[in-house]
This record gives sequence, structure tokens and C-alpha cells, in this order.
Amino acid sequence: MDSDRYALLVVDMQNGFCHPDGSFEAIGRGCEGAMDAVRNAAVAVGQARRAGIPVIFTRHVYRPGRPDEGAALIRNSPELAGVSGLAVGTWDAEVCDELGCGPGDLVVDKVRFDAFQWTSLEPLLRGLGVNALMICGVVTNICVETTARSAFMRDFPVTLLADCCAAKTRRLHELSIEVLSSYELAEIASIADGFDAGNPSGAAGRLTSPVFASA
Repeated sequence: MDSDRYALLVVDMQNGFCHPDGSFEAIGRGCEGAMDAVRNAAVAVGQARRAGIPVIFTRHVYRPGRPDEGAALIRNSPELAGVSGLAVGTWDAEVCDELGCGPGDLVVDKVRFDAFQWTSLEPLLRGLGVNALMICGVVTNICVETTARSAFMRDFPVTLLADCCAAKTRRLHELSIEVLSSYELAEIASIADGFDAGNPSGAAGRLTSPVFASA
């Protein structure tokens, strides 16, 4: 659809989630193939930047003392506070260096799985004139899938860059991709198979099967 105005949304590709020295690896919840996904996402970010397509990074971060973590997430990851995981202002909370996120980039901080919940993401997208999204990031079956569903419910067509995503296991990653694809909540694409985030309306690299090789 030539009238679509895309943005690339990079969800939570932070050191804490992705880096071998990050907090999630330390508590045994690291993502399989995370740094491969980061490297693929870096290609997508470069393509989008060169084409003038907005790139937006989300960060899942907690304030000092973690008053915004919430009971559900404390129960979900009780060990995270013990390693100061995703604490605002720390290396753990920052976007992975490979993605080249700088002071002038668009960054949306969040405290829940859904990047739209209690954040400025939707008004930012509307203000940019964006009406379609490419989404990548971690964790595929948690924050990425939740955000993709939320985008769908807000009438943003979603293209999920599957090889730019990772989950705790490859199986969880693939199940999430299958759900999103099977229920037509997102189109699935692959940078390695030729998808160009600088030309998101193109047909190259779009996948028809919900189960496929990825990061």
C-alpha cells in the first residue's frame, strides 16, 4: 500500500535482555539467539534510517526503588530486583550499542509489556504521520507480541521482522510467530531473506509460512 507511512519500532533491545552480561542472562532468563537478532535489527535500523523512515526504540526501565515495577511483574521475575535489572540510568537498561541509538533518537520508556500502555508511543506515531509499523525486538512472545497485538487493535498494520526477534527458547519464538501469522495480526518478514526496512511496501523477504528459520 503506497499510502502507508511506516516507522520501525525496536522493542526492548537492551543490554539487560540481550547481552551475555545482562541481568536476564544472570537470572537464567536470557533469550536464545538474542545477539544474532540484535545484529539483524541493526541492519533493519540502517535501512530505515537511510530511507528516512522513523526509528523508535523502547526501553523497559524502572525508577530508583522500583515503585513502578508492579506486583504482577515482581511475581513474574522476582530475582530481577536483586541484580538491579533494567534500573534507569544503568548500562543494563540501555539500548545495545550495535543499534546505534544516540541522544537524538526517538526513545519511549515503558514499565509494562505493552509499549503503548501508559507511554507516549501512540501520540508520537500519530504526530509523525505514521499509520503502519515494522516491529522487532525482545522478548518475542512477551513484549513484542503484546505490542504487536496492541498496534493491531489501534489499526496499525504490523510487519514483524522475525529474524530481528528472540525469546527464551526458539520454540517460544516460533510459537509466537505462528500465532501472530495464523490470526493475521501481523505479516511476517525476514531481513536475511531480503526484506528491506527502507522499502517496507516491497514484497521481498515476506514469509508465507508461520514456521520458518529465523535468528
